[in-house]
Amino acid sequence: MGNKNKTISFRVNEDAFETLRDIAEERDISLSAVFRDYVDTLVAHDGRVRVVPEGELEGDDETESFPPKVEVPKSFIREHERLELEADHLREQLEEHKRYVTYLQEQLDEDDEDVIQLEELDGEPDEPSFRLG
Repeated sequence: MGNKNKTISFRVNEDAFETLRDIAEERDISLSAVFRDYVDTLVAHDGRVRVVPEGELEGDDETESFPPKVEVPKSFIREHERLELEADHLREQLEEHKRYVTYLQEQLDEDDEDVIQLEELDGEPDEPSFRLG
C-alpha cells in the first residue's frame, strides 16, 4: 500500500500561533509547511528534537550562518532556468492550441446549416420508399 497523508490537529494559544505565523512569514513559507518541517525533523530524529534559540546553538561561530547555506553549481542554475523557459514556451503553445481548438469549434458551430442529417433524407413516413439495386 502507498503512503497516505494524514491530518494532525492540535491547539496552541494565541501567542504561540502568532509566533508560528511570524516564523512562516520570515521563512516565506506557509504555516502548514512550518508544521510539516517540524514533524519531518521529529520523525527523522526518532523524536529527539530540541528547540533552542539561535544564539545558543552548539558550535555556533561567526563563520556559520543560520540557516545553513548551500552553494549550487552554475550549471544547475542554468539548467533550471532553461527548463523554466521551456515550460513557459510549452504553456504558450498549449494556450495557442486551445485557442485554435476553440476557433475550430466556433467554425463548426457556424457551419451547422451545411450539415445534412441522414434522418432528414428519409422523408416522411407516408412517402413511398425506393430501393436501389
